[in-house]
Amino acid sequence: MTSLKSFMSRQEMLGLLVIAAVLFVVMPLAMDIFRLNLFGKYLTYAFVAIGLVLCWGKGGILSLGQGVFFGLGGYCMAMYLKLEASTPEATAIQSTPGIPDFMDWNQITALPWFWQPFNSLTFTIVAIIAVPALFAFIIGTAMFKRRVGGVYFAIITQAIAAILTILIIGQQGYTGGVNGITDLRTLKGWDIRTDEAKYILYYVNGGLLIAVLLLSQIVLKSKLGRLLVAVRDQEDRVRFSGYDVSNIKIFVFCFAAVLSAIGGAMFTLQVGFMSPSFVGIVPSIEMVIFCAVGGRLSIFGAVYGTLLVNWAKTTFSETFPELWLFGLGALFIAVVLVFPNGLSGLYRSYLAPLVDRFIVPKGRKAEPDEPTPVAPFSADTTAKPAE
Repeated sequence: MTSLKSFMSRQEMLGLLVIAAVLFVVMPLAMDIFRLNLFGKYLTYAFVAIGLVLCWGKGGILSLGQGVFFGLGGYCMAMYLKLEASTPEATAIQSTPGIPDFMDWNQITALPWFWQPFNSLTFTIVAIIAVPALFAFIIGTAMFKRRVGGVYFAIITQAIAAILTILIIGQQGYTGGVNGITDLRTLKGWDIRTDEAKYILYYVNGGLLIAVLLLSQIVLKSKLGRLLVAVRDQEDRVRFSGYDVSNIKIFVFCFAAVLSAIGGAMFTLQVGFMSPSFVGIVPSIEMVIFCAVGGRLSIFGAVYGTLLVNWAKTTFSETFPELWLFGLGALFIAVVLVFPNGLSGLYRSYLAPLVDRFIVPKGRKAEPDEPTPVAPFSADTTAKPAE
């Protein structure tokens, strides 16, 4: 328990338990399989939102291209699933059996070399982590080593998202083009389209999300997490203290990219396809909205913000199909003007004092690991000189 307390206060433990109860008890009991699978899809976006809390909220690095990493993870998983669905027996009617259907339509007669390793599930899992991490490392090194940041970094990541979308659509014979990679059926012979599979994938998705929340909390409570906040608030002071600020930024950017890729891979499994519509500028900006609504300073708020915005988006689009974009815009404006710290800010201001009365014994003050609601960065973030 001591080690647990070192990186998670009682309120944060309670917040994690509440999220787990909502995901594993409330939603499965309250929803049919269609709605549950829909909320499972929403949860895959929460991986991106958590990464944005670390990258943007804690580190001050606004990335408008997280859809790139979401898409890379999703496409890696989709390539494996598509190859499994494209056996010579299943594609016997094609001109070239044994390759994905969209390749056959584009007169490609052999499986491209970069597709071949995705016949292995082990390689695919490694690629889901390694490919976006490597891509983020290249971008981060090129930008942060030259001290490119702020709005310039945001614009560059947005441009990268646009470029990758154009590339995917343009290389139709290798990527499926604008339609993406579709008709994904089995994972190691297990049919992922059945109701039973959707339930299992939902729980796997929820379990991974809890694990990511714990891992992110460990990062935030570590020395690296304190340095990250210090970089955001006093970058020059951290640099003059002897730390390499660019390496800190590169790490958190790569970490957020990996989290986004895991969400993309789970999206492909739950929904059964992946397309460039989840890679470009619009989805990347929507992901920032998820983070902002939940509160860009809280990893737990990011989950609730993602669920709220996507639920609102679905409800508006079903009820008012021509107005849902205006509703989404109004929600974002409300966040900026009325509660700039998002749902987590409202919780800290109004609910946290009430919760403290129940989780802190009467007559005893809150310990350091049981903070009363204060400014989220009131802790000492002064960087110590490098040894």
